Amino acid sequence: MVTSYSRPRLDIRRCILEERPKPIAEFGQFIKEENQMFESKEERTFQYQDSLPPLPVPPLEESLLKYLDAVKPFLNEEELQRSTEIIKTFGQGIGKQLHQKLLERAKVRRNWLEEWWLTSGYLDVRMPSMLNVNFGGPAPYLEHYWPPKEGTQLERSAIAVFYMLQFWKLLRKQRLAIHKTGSVPLDMDQFRALYCTCKVPGVTRDSLVSYFKTEAEGPCPSHLMVLCRGRVFTFDAMYEHNILTPPELCRQLTYIRERCNSEPEGPGVSALTAEERTRWAKIREYLIDLDPKNLTILEQIQSSLFVLSLDDASPHATAEDYSQICLSALTGNPTIRWGDKSYNCLSFANGTFGSNCDHSPYDAMVMVSLCYYIDQTIKSVEGKWKALDVQIVSYAFTAFGKSLIKIKKLHPDIFVQLALQLAYYRCHGRPGCCYETATTRRFYHGRTETMRPCTVEAVEWCRVMLDPAASVLTDTCWVCCF
Repeated sequence: MVTSYSRPRLDIRRCILEERPKPIAEFGQFIKEENQMFESKEERTFQYQDSLPPLPVPPLEESLLKYLDAVKPFLNEEELQRSTEIIKTFGQGIGKQLHQKLLERAKVRRNWLEEWWLTSGYLDVRMPSMLNVNFGGPAPYLEHYWPPKEGTQLERSAIAVFYMLQFWKLLRKQRLAIHKTGSVPLDMDQFRALYCTCKVPGVTRDSLVSYFKTEAEGPCPSHLMVLCRGRVFTFDAMYEHNILTPPELCRQLTYIRERCNSEPEGPGVSALTAEERTRWAKIREYLIDLDPKNLTILEQIQSSLFVLSLDDASPHATAEDYSQICLSALTGNPTIRWGDKSYNCLSFANGTFGSNCDHSPYDAMVMVSLCYYIDQTIKSVEGKWKALDVQIVSYAFTAFGKSLIKIKKLHPDIFVQLALQLAYYRCHGRPGCCYETATTRRFYHGRTETMRPCTVEAVEWCRVMLDPAASVLTDTCWVCCF
């Protein structure tokens, strides 16, 4: 039961504090790529939120034409003709009425889609979140200084968590650089949900709670939750207004690991977060009815910075193959993952890492930003923190990269999307129905929209690439050169 919740008894005040981290101002100065820098002193992270334009409602005719373009690769002539007629009838009839309702809604809401996207896409979903909503993957990565190595779990976790806390501090101080397209600022609101945020199950609809605040807004929770062998621990990641250093964090994690290794496994209450949503909501109510203290414990988990999972698994991984880490991140031991938290950092026994994140409050690019920050900082310190003994092995794919692709005047994403289409067509003899995200963050509270990379031109290109009789190398098939 939740009442078996436990915490380290180590007195934080007795930790040695002389190994303080460098001031936060020194972090972020070493990372600069394609005009992207993590830290900004001139602009505040959320300063443009109130000036971002509202999300526009696209013209009905434009939406219908885009829909028709999206279905063309998958329809024969008869099906295409029928779809065209249906679209025409819709556009001249009820479509006009529905479009007018959208325009009226947009007059009183800065983002007419936001509420629907959140509730219908996430909070109303009754399927288990862990497999059907959450996203996950590897990070920090292996290519630089942290290849798999048994016995490094706690040391590496301490370093990684330290930099996760530095990123949190940048947000708290509003010194995380604003993302931009050229000079146009993008919406940064999602970053508020990276820390101290959790989804709470409801019988018919879930809800989101967030305890994050900037320093200007007031106090913010600073405690971590650590899950290990079915048990839940917590400790404050701050001492006297300073983030604990990696050695201090490592002492805490060592205490937790040693205690869990010497005592029976816990009840694994967190596995309930992998249940069907209505069932989990009713079980949660039952636990609270059993003992009011359970509500306090649940709220501590909900308000925590994030969850660190000390996983006993050692997924095989190389710099070229993250398959097992991805599988473990998405389908691993549910007794050490709180599926409703906005961020579960998964620390595996062989020193590799993964992440599992609730998709409800933010999109994957937020996690990509955090992971990139961690990756760059780990590179900058060569994977070490004062006297840590870390073996260094580095693997990298060096045949070519985005620079060569850009020489051909193609965007790297086009290269990847065409490669995916070609692979699918080669395997199945037909185009692959897929989508990729398109940002709407130039607008207030914008998140993602979808775009359809499978076009008529892409299908034709795949056919040419697989046609043995094709002999003319055109600009559209230069990819075969690689």
